[in-house]
Amino acid sequence: MSADVVAFPDPAIDAKPATGKQTAVLAGGCFWCTEAVFEIVEGVDDVISGYAGGSKETAKYDIVSTGRTGHAESILITYDPARISYAQLLKIFFSVAHDPTTLNRQGADVGSQYRSVIFYLNEEQKRVAEAYIRQLSAAHVFPKPIVTQVVPLDKFYTAEDYHQNYAVQNRSNPYIVSVSDPKVAKLKKMYPGCVRKRM
Repeated sequence: MSADVVAFPDPAIDAKPATGKQTAVLAGGCFWCTEAVFEIVEGVDDVISGYAGGSKETAKYDIVSTGRTGHAESILITYDPARISYAQLLKIFFSVAHDPTTLNRQGADVGSQYRSVIFYLNEEQKRVAEAYIRQLSAAHVFPKPIVTQVVPLDKFYTAEDYHQNYAVQNRSNPYIVSVSDPKVAKLKKMYPGCVRKRM
């Protein structure tokens, strides 16, 4: 990704002010990595790794990994809109958490389960997501077209226990060191004010 802190624009359109905890569901490659980024974001209360886009019967890691279930490895984010907005989460999603220009892949991870998706929970989230993609495309932030899907969430299925908080629990895993850690480092460099003070 060539977008940097200077070139990456703030969303021009955001969700209307809301009270109480809100949720967002995003997919951008391996959920170990997207979870690792968002779980240290200020205003995010919880991040759960799971599957979205397919059926309950196929929401199992070994089956999802075939790339034939319709599922995408996803994260469910619970956040406080008084501390971080939906559009701000999307800014981190596009600028740090993944590359939205690679179709059905993130780096060496290839398959539809690694596709870029915003699963919206309501029309407000759809409006904000589509507007931000148009904004980023018009600004030519990325050298290639954004391929992120914006689709309604049918159901989110929580992944197996060993996937939860994976990056923290498996610090020596070469994948975490080479793929996940650089994303976390990028978040800290680009948006130090968005990183939770106590971790």
